Amino acid sequence: MKFSILGARVIDPVSGLDQVTDIHLEAGKVLALGAAPAGFSPTETIDAAGLIAAPGLVDLNVSLREPGYSRKGNIASETRAAAAGGVTSLCCPPRTKPVLDTSAVAELILDRAREAGHSKVFPIGALSKGLEGEQLAELIALRDAGCVAFTNGMVNFRSNRTLCRALEYAATFDLTVIFNSQDHDLAEGGLAHDGPTAAFLGLPGIPETAETVALARDLLLVEQSGVRAHFTQLTSARGVALIAQAQARGLPVTADVALYQLILTDEALTGFSSLYHVQPPLRTRADRDALREAVKSGVVQAISSHHQPHERDAKLAPFGATEPGISSVELLLPLAMTLVEDGLLDLQTLLARLSSGPAAALRLPAGTLIAGSPADLVLFDPAASTVAGENWLSKGENCPFLGHCLPSAVKYTFVDGRVSYNG
Repeated sequence: MKFSILGARVIDPVSGLDQVTDIHLEAGKVLALGAAPAGFSPTETIDAAGLIAAPGLVDLNVSLREPGYSRKGNIASETRAAAAGGVTSLCCPPRTKPVLDTSAVAELILDRAREAGHSKVFPIGALSKGLEGEQLAELIALRDAGCVAFTNGMVNFRSNRTLCRALEYAATFDLTVIFNSQDHDLAEGGLAHDGPTAAFLGLPGIPETAETVALARDLLLVEQSGVRAHFTQLTSARGVALIAQAQARGLPVTADVALYQLILTDEALTGFSSLYHVQPPLRTRADRDALREAVKSGVVQAISSHHQPHERDAKLAPFGATEPGISSVELLLPLAMTLVEDGLLDLQTLLARLSSGPAAALRLPAGTLIAGSPADLVLFDPAASTVAGENWLSKGENCPFLGHCLPSAVKYTFVDGRVSYNG
């Protein structure tokens, strides 16, 4: 298919472009911006007057639940939901069943993602076998099978020596390691941020130090090993301060934050709604404000959904017995646009944190609309609105934003020059 998208406001964070112009797509690539090349005859033309065209969003953490957890979601349903949120490229964590620690599991995920065709999937491999924190996984085989980075999730390595050796091995082959920095001993048994809200509700707390103690250790090991590191799901003001200090020292460190951490605080738990049960937990207003400032300044260069769909029963028990996580990938763009509507970020910065920033963090071939780049883009109407929950596509309905009217609406999502979503 050959497309001409006419009269859109094109915003490309990489080139700095922000102007009303035309985009021409051919053979899965951005053929040209502005005037159509001589002899180009589009198969289809889209009148995009009043719409914004931006690089397709890049989400660094989307649980697809396949293989192993089909009751919660699958690759087809969750990539379809991602496309509805403007996401054209996503990374899936290794907590599947079996764990993504072999090339066979990586190939299965990639094959099924290609069959679905809704968005591009980049698997993140397990850093240790079975995510048990004892033996190193076959990192090179996983890399060759398509894994773009490696993580042990929130499971701590049994030994700092073993972790250090793993990081040194990854550094030798220029592999990226993703850290979920949370100290197991300090966080064990906790359900909410250790503060006045948790005390009032009688919920066991997870102190800020669960993040900062682990983060300080991880940063020191990154410095010693020289590994390229990405820190995911930061939640605290002191945590982002440690990242900023590491970046100032020249460490190869990037970071992301869950979008819901930029919107919610632990005060949301007052009604004991399990929809707000997440790990790591929602923290204070001061922490939220520091996260917002870190996103604005670029210390945190990526905003992700940290999408975790669950079946209905997973959220029906009393708060402490429910499974943590929020299903939100299909709301990524409209929910993020609340940050612009509230004057917290300008539109160009927001789109950078949703596309070029995360793409650069994990060195993904995405996040730009320059000529010759993959034709992955989102067309959205900034003057329209999205009612969260209408035409819901994810299998997981565990989302506290359902029923909310959110700014903007995704009209088209293109993946490799094909329409993967039409709103």
